[in-house]
Amino acid sequence: MTIKERYNSILNWFITNKPDAESELIFSNPFETLVAVMLSAQCTDKRVNMVTPALFKRFPTPEDMANSNFEEILYYIKSISYPNAKAQHLLDMAQMLVTKFNGIVPNDIDLLQTLPGVGRKTANVVCAVAFHQAAMPVDTHVFRVANRLGLTNNSKTPLETELKLRKHIPNHLLSKAHHWLLLHGRYTCTARNPKCDECGLLPFCKTANCHIKSNTN
Repeated sequence: MTIKERYNSILNWFITNKPDAESELIFSNPFETLVAVMLSAQCTDKRVNMVTPALFKRFPTPEDMANSNFEEILYYIKSISYPNAKAQHLLDMAQMLVTKFNGIVPNDIDLLQTLPGVGRKTANVVCAVAFHQAAMPVDTHVFRVANRLGLTNNSKTPLETELKLRKHIPNHLLSKAHHWLLLHGRYTCTARNPKCDECGLLPFCKTANCHIKSNTN
């Protein structure tokens, strides 16, 4: 099977079986998207969604958050992983949005990465979800699943994975493919004890036999 055939087969499976895949974070505008994604680092979307309603009500705009302080932001996100670092990042991010970008979230991956606490993955998510651009954010789930399915031939870094996926996935499917791979990794192709018996992509998996053997030992 050529790499083109592999990509086509896997993408067609997702198109047929998971046509409505989308972010599980809840937000309503680019600023809320940015905040939610920043909070989701090493934290579950479920936990973030429990925190953000009150946070967004108190800070509906970058200006509101920029005029607050570390202690108040921390109060709203204290149940999130790494709350101290994230509270400071949110405050600094909001202040830079106001002073440098007139309170408007930039729709450019490079400009987004100039904001405190915003790395390449977060910037890619914002571009893909908030601005509907062709982007491929790579988190641990996407990185793992892409390697297991033979889409990236054992890429060593998230950036390498991103570039390989971008090379082979059509732009109009790129952002959707991010959700396909992420959710597949979150619920089926998990890091430990993947649910191989429930996986419709088993014929394409490079490590399925290893997983099945380890699960039956």
